Amino acid sequence: MKKKLLSALLSVAMVSALLVGCGDTAAAPEAAPAATEATDDAAAPADDAAADDTTAAPAGNWVSSDDGKTLNIYCWNEEFKSRLTDHYPGYTEVDATHGTIGDVNVVWNITPSDDNAYQNNLDETLLGQMDAAADDKIDLFLLEADYALKYVDTEYTIPVSELGVTDADVADQYQYTKDVVTDSNGALKGVSWQGCPGVLIYNRAAATEVLGADDAETVQAAVKDWDTFKATAAKMKDAGYKMTATSNDAFRVFSNNVTSKWVENGAINIDANIKAWVDMSKEMVDAGETGTADLWSDDWSAGFYPEGKVFCYFGPAWLINFCMAADDAASIAAQGGWGATEGPQGFFWGGTWICGANGTDNASLVADIMKQLTCNPDIMTEIVKADDDFVNNKPAMDAMAVDASYSSNVYGGINPLPMYCAGVEKIDLSNLSNYDQGCNESFQAAMKEYFEGNATYEEALDLFYTSVTEKYPELTY
Repeated sequence: MKKKLLSALLSVAMVSALLVGCGDTAAAPEAAPAATEATDDAAAPADDAAADDTTAAPAGNWVSSDDGKTLNIYCWNEEFKSRLTDHYPGYTEVDATHGTIGDVNVVWNITPSDDNAYQNNLDETLLGQMDAAADDKIDLFLLEADYALKYVDTEYTIPVSELGVTDADVADQYQYTKDVVTDSNGALKGVSWQGCPGVLIYNRAAATEVLGADDAETVQAAVKDWDTFKATAAKMKDAGYKMTATSNDAFRVFSNNVTSKWVENGAINIDANIKAWVDMSKEMVDAGETGTADLWSDDWSAGFYPEGKVFCYFGPAWLINFCMAADDAASIAAQGGWGATEGPQGFFWGGTWICGANGTDNASLVADIMKQLTCNPDIMTEIVKADDDFVNNKPAMDAMAVDASYSSNVYGGINPLPMYCAGVEKIDLSNLSNYDQGCNESFQAAMKEYFEGNATYEEALDLFYTSVTEKYPELTY
């Protein structure tokens, strides 16, 4: 039964979804909950002593050890590799996919997220983990928030406490980053070096032209709530700017502030805050204040440049630092032309979590990587200064937020960290569920038809319900 459950959890079909964490410009894979068969199995009477304990060590040759000479790391882009290469003590790079730590060879298995390739590869390899040769076993792998529970709630991830990462080690990490990778039995199954609180990233030239000033206080007063945000959108349109590049820019802010889950008692549920996004977006699209382009499309990213005439984007530090063309001299980021303020509501977007694979033969090394890159305040401060990342250490970030020597080039030499620090304290994951990414993706696709006038709201809802129940046939509406 246990093997059947895990196979269903890890083999269930996926669809593409929004990129989280950037690094690839393609979509990141969607997380789906277990298929109906797996759900039924999980609820059935136990036919062995451990059937109801999803965090127990799997049966067979899965005992974690320190005998390994090859550390296999599975990820979807170069972000974590750059952090380990640049900041982990003793790491030596050999080539693009190999390195060494002491006498251990490090092998990078990097599979892009396009068409769900990363998860498919990870799933297939994890299913063979028990029988794999020592040098072929996965030792650690990376997860994103939107599909973390798919892996966290299985036996393929090992509690970090069993690796030797203690509660004291992670005490300074933001609570939401721990909530994302805590399983249903309360075991912490991963850690992250980064926090991803979001802010409203605004075009300072547009702010000066339309609002009369480009400082954060002036802009915040113009976007302090959604009614004020919409009123400012009308002013921006009159001046030739779109408020946002697309209606989808604001979606994650609304979806992060719901008061109920996408699925309640087995039925699809549309929270009032999701409906509020629909109503505001339809008004703004009809008024020409925003567009309907997909995130990561050329139309969406046109606003990274002055001639794109977009006032603001919503995102965390990784968005502006790694995805908004900061390496292109013609971009607003390269010219230091963006500003940051809190915006109408706090939210988060993305993040990357390090998980130890059950059965690793490099358990102590995996634990040390976790401790050094996510618990060592000196290394985490170094990451902020070197990479402009927002790190998962509250004392380090609070200190950097008031550090007069720190500034960000993309923000024109100001220190944006106070805004990020304010936002991270407002993140609430109490309504997170396994169905989130599938529902979010399908809902945005369906509502695009409504926004563009190709369907009524009711017809768009039918498209949404059909799409979601095709993915998750166990759901009703």
